[in-house]
Amino acid sequence: MRAFNSGSGHHLIVECRLREEGFDQGSCLTFSDGSWKTACEVTLRWENDTPLKLINSYAHKAPEQYLSIYQSGCNWSCKKCHSWRFSKHASGSWMSPEDIAKVSNEYAEINSENMYEEPRGRATSWHAHELCRSCGSCILTGERSEHCPGRLRLDQMTLLNDLTWGPARNIVSFTGGDLACQPEFYVKATELIKDLERGLWVLFETNGYGLTPGNLDMLGEAGMDSFWLDIKAYDDGVHRRLTGSSNERVLGLPSEMVERGFTLEVTTVHIPGWVEVDQIGAIAASLARVDPDIPYGIIAFFPEHELRDVPSPDYHQMVEAFEASVDAGLRNVRLGNLGRFVRTNREYEALFQMGAI
Repeated sequence: MRAFNSGSGHHLIVECRLREEGFDQGSCLTFSDGSWKTACEVTLRWENDTPLKLINSYAHKAPEQYLSIYQSGCNWSCKKCHSWRFSKHASGSWMSPEDIAKVSNEYAEINSENMYEEPRGRATSWHAHELCRSCGSCILTGERSEHCPGRLRLDQMTLLNDLTWGPARNIVSFTGGDLACQPEFYVKATELIKDLERGLWVLFETNGYGLTPGNLDMLGEAGMDSFWLDIKAYDDGVHRRLTGSSNERVLGLPSEMVERGFTLEVTTVHIPGWVEVDQIGAIAASLARVDPDIPYGIIAFFPEHELRDVPSPDYHQMVEAFEASVDAGLRNVRLGNLGRFVRTNREYEALFQMGAI
């Protein structure tokens, strides 16, 4: 949406930016002050020439092992959303790009002695497990776990905000809600993070709906490094029922991102009765046609929000989805949310041996 000056130094958001560019508006209603309004109205505002975003929180947690900025407000209404309490309900504090840069600088400063410096091509969540599984065994018992990657020294481990152990990776991520259709906040925040000269990569965890070609170009020019693209479903009808919007443009985004030189990882949540092996395999095949080395995570659904009566997938369903993705041509596939479907050590060992975790 576009903004106009209210006369008090604040700018109100009044016109949908996506519609101005010829695209459909997202399913972006967000609850605030007793009513539903567009996310732009209640989670984004301008003070003179400075965009402000409603930020729920920020934290350094496992399994990602980087600084995550949790945003309120989203351009979709996903029935499965695990962040709906703040993504679809306005919640948090107003932060400017300067505030984001300050928080990023504090993260870099606190971890300056043990920051693990990833190359840009690993500025992802997906690669975190190749460093550390956050089990804490090396700290708590003095011995590495059987499946420890063994790539970190003990002095590179730190206590994370969720009271697990892991490294501090040189990545700052925007996550939670998603308002990529309003890129100026992210553009300015990215520019300021880069100006810190701390060697931080900037990652955007996104549904992709707001990433029009023009917005991708703006973010690229600002210095954004990578995207975690969550492709919700392959079938457009299922996608509309699940998110409130079409996936027509989203399915084409991986090629657009790779062509522009962004680092890319993709995930899909396996939801029984909604998004199963047929759709996951089709998504994997579409990614393999772009680049077979794109990291792909298949995440086990857990009952939440409007799908609390839907069960998690079982072990065999997750293995079938993994095998379908590998058969489709992808070389980097991993299963996530193991606690939802792995029940025995034998199952865990089998997944480890097949390279699924």
